[in-house]
Amino acid sequence: MYQSHWNLSDRPFENRHGSNFYYPSEAHQAALLKLRYAVENRRGATVLCGTSGMGKSLLLQSLKEQLPEFVSTMININFPAMDAAQLIRTIANRLCGETKDQVYSDTAASIERIDATLNQQAKEGRHVVIAIDEAHLLEQYNLIEPIRLLLNLGANSAHGESTVTLILCGQSTLLPHVQRNASLDERIAVRCILNRLALDETVAYIGHRIRAAGGQTEKIFDNAALETVYGLTRGIPRRINRLCDLALMVGYAQEANQINSDLIEEVNEELTTPSMAVE
Repeated sequence: MYQSHWNLSDRPFENRHGSNFYYPSEAHQAALLKLRYAVENRRGATVLCGTSGMGKSLLLQSLKEQLPEFVSTMININFPAMDAAQLIRTIANRLCGETKDQVYSDTAASIERIDATLNQQAKEGRHVVIAIDEAHLLEQYNLIEPIRLLLNLGANSAHGESTVTLILCGQSTLLPHVQRNASLDERIAVRCILNRLALDETVAYIGHRIRAAGGQTEKIFDNAALETVYGLTRGIPRRINRLCDLALMVGYAQEANQINSDLIEEVNEELTTPSMAVE
């Protein structure tokens, strides 16, 4: 709706955007390099954690687009709030294909299917990546140990290497959960922590997003507005996206030539003030 007003070809602050909108902050690039190291060297498990809204899912998408050719499959489990049997069955179906045969639907059969697939992949020199998002929920559902046991599968053909790289992706509480399971903790090859963006990174992030949408930052936001965005969002990309997107909409509605600090404050108040119930 507001694109033509701001001379944009797309909406720059949509959370759904793909890798061309990915901003390579120092923390994100360091995490991406660590994840690539773990996969390329066939390490068993990694941890990727950070505050909600830091772009962990987009980082995993960027990793998927950069995987080496020997990686045959990368599957994502986006909501692990289930029991162990359901999780193992879900992984088996995603990795090995759906089955309607009841013989292959119980936990033991699902484990055998995963083991057979990983062994076959290893014999062919292939590798598998399993990413579990919202992994901070695993301990709550007693899934830490079942997840650890997955790392033992396919060992007959691994020749000392892991047949699967497990990426546990979640909020910062994930780290102590992993540390409480010594057997899993010692299998973690790298730990990646996404810190919030600094002021200069927030400004660069906004500029990168606007350029990806065909626009020019200096013609849309003044410097004070950018600083205000940082102060109100504390450098969390999802919050930046929400605030800036609404600011573009309100600025368009007000026929503003440029977004200033006052408009950002106005929009933020609208976002944070609870709406009053109409009687």
